[in-house]
Amino acid sequence: MKTLSLFCLLLILLASTSFKPKDEWTSLLDKKLSKWEIYQSFRHKDGYKGEAPKDENGNLIKPLGYNKNEENEFSVIDENGEQVLKIGGPIYCCLFTKADFGNYDLKLKVKWGDKKWVPRLKEDKDSGVLYHGQGECGVEYWRTWMLSQEFQVTEGGMGDYWSQASSREDVKARKDGSNYYFDNKGTLTAFGSGTGNGGFCHAGVDAENKGSWNDLELITYGDKAIRIVNGQVVMALSNSRYMVGNEAKPLVSGKIQLQCEAAEVFYKDIMIKPIDGIPAEYAGYFK
Repeated sequence: MKTLSLFCLLLILLASTSFKPKDEWTSLLDKKLSKWEIYQSFRHKDGYKGEAPKDENGNLIKPLGYNKNEENEFSVIDENGEQVLKIGGPIYCCLFTKADFGNYDLKLKVKWGDKKWVPRLKEDKDSGVLYHGQGECGVEYWRTWMLSQEFQVTEGGMGDYWSQASSREDVKARKDGSNYYFDNKGTLTAFGSGTGNGGFCHAGVDAENKGSWNDLELITYGDKAIRIVNGQVVMALSNSRYMVGNEAKPLVSGKIQLQCEAAEVFYKDIMIKPIDGIPAEYAGYFK
């Protein structure tokens, strides 16, 4: 009788506990952007070369800072009954998740708007999904993002790799002239500041749907990541880390950031779920 009572009590406790199965997706997008915070830095000008912006008198300009939304850079609009995140304006800034994430599958859809601002008027439209974000915003070249790894979102380059601040990752790559491209038969190559190979690697294929919605997927587990664009694997990365002096430290979890880089872009269906390993169909990319 005592055993039966304990069993019933256990069932009641389980029924009253809120939990999600590991294969259940969670939406990160709502009308109030309740799962995100904002950082806005500067209205960068043509000719920016990484130096701290100054006014006409040579005085340093302070960044706008956290949880401001000047120019309404981030808003959620209704499009055919769906909630869509609209990003765009002249200020370099980002949304970043309030929560940290590690070991997950992230899916989202993206398409370009029509508008661009200085300093990208003559450049391709640009944005990005940054993952494993750590520390404060504003620590890299554009003085806007966190230390993180970038899943590039740009015209003709969805899935490219960019290092942010002192982050590094290894990619099987082939070299064509001065450029590196992901190639699963290529040489494992380190990218990031101080590696001697630069902080950028092209995706293995341009899988972008021009002029329409694109399906992006980031699968990351431990120090490894798979990037998928419209169903095609465009890059596999491993040994995610960052540098403190000459010491490498693991970079395997953190904030997710969505970039605003003076170009209009739309995101929707931003969904995440935990995983317990790299899916079997992608294991071969790490052999």
